Amino acid sequence: MANYAALFEDEEDIFGGSPRSKFMDVVFNANNDIVRQELSNFIEKFAVMELILEEHVGEDVASAISQYKMGHLDLVDTKTKSIYVEIMGAILSQSE
Repeated sequence: MANYAALFEDEEDIFGGSPRSKFMDVVFNANNDIVRQELSNFIEKFAVMELILEEHVGEDVASAISQYKMGHLDLVDTKTKSIYVEIMGAILSQSE
């Protein structure tokens, strides 16, 4: 995914909002069935990724995640925002 600065604007921006705040707007205002399906898809994807991680680092996944996060704060922040936008896009594309 391309890095678009406008997608990652400051949450305090009165005219825009952060990907997180926009995501919350979409989740609470979109069709409930679509939101449930997309959240279920995300949780399933998360479960698969956690199982893969367990195979590589062992049972202490939480510790591995925490260590990675502390060493890559900017990268994690950018990816988190990207995921908000991705899920929001999936919800909105089905809501039209």
